[in-house]
Amino acid sequence: MTVTERLLKDTESIWAEYHQHPFVQGIADGTLDKEKFKYYMIQDYLYLLDYTKVFAIGVAKAKDMEFMKRFANSTHAILDGEIDIHRSYMARLGITPEEAEHTKQALDNLSYTSYMLRVAYEEGQAEVAASILSCALSYEAIARQIVAEHPEADKHPFYGEWVSGYVSDSYHEENESLVVLVDRLAADYNEAQLAHLSEIFTACSRYEKAFWDMAWKMRK
Repeated sequence: MTVTERLLKDTESIWAEYHQHPFVQGIADGTLDKEKFKYYMIQDYLYLLDYTKVFAIGVAKAKDMEFMKRFANSTHAILDGEIDIHRSYMARLGITPEEAEHTKQALDNLSYTSYMLRVAYEEGQAEVAASILSCALSYEAIARQIVAEHPEADKHPFYGEWVSGYVSDSYHEENESLVVLVDRLAADYNEAQLAHLSEIFTACSRYEKAFWDMAWKMRK
């Protein structure tokens, strides 16, 4: 079992809740209230700005060129790729980036990003990568499950762009390289170190669930 496989096994029950969440189900069948999606989109945009900073800190802490390149490439991919999906939706919803950036982060959002940034500042390379992994992999898993259950979901006139972005080949390739990196960085970890890595991944997985709850309830 690889390190990443262990992390995923340790969080199976949490991840199962993602797929059954009413917010995710609403995207899947196209019935999600657009006001809820608007709230989510602004909060997720703010999340991604901090998420990108975690990668940037990772670049600064890199001890080898491969890690530095991987995190630098991810910073670029988010700022010029994933965030573009958000800006596209925000334009359709009448939200400017400036308006979004001046919106206050919800408490769940702030707690999540603060935790990741603390890991980035205080921990090693593998731990930084593990803190990012849950978000990256879970979005692909959610989108692929949506398409498996609703084959036309990626063609929905409104939510299709969100789904197709996270099932794209480019997003999958980014995730695969992140998995390879985590497995390599933690290859020689002892049981205590692996358990700590799992704690980080599990905490971030729980924060992901809280983020969906926050979006569904439009919780401040």
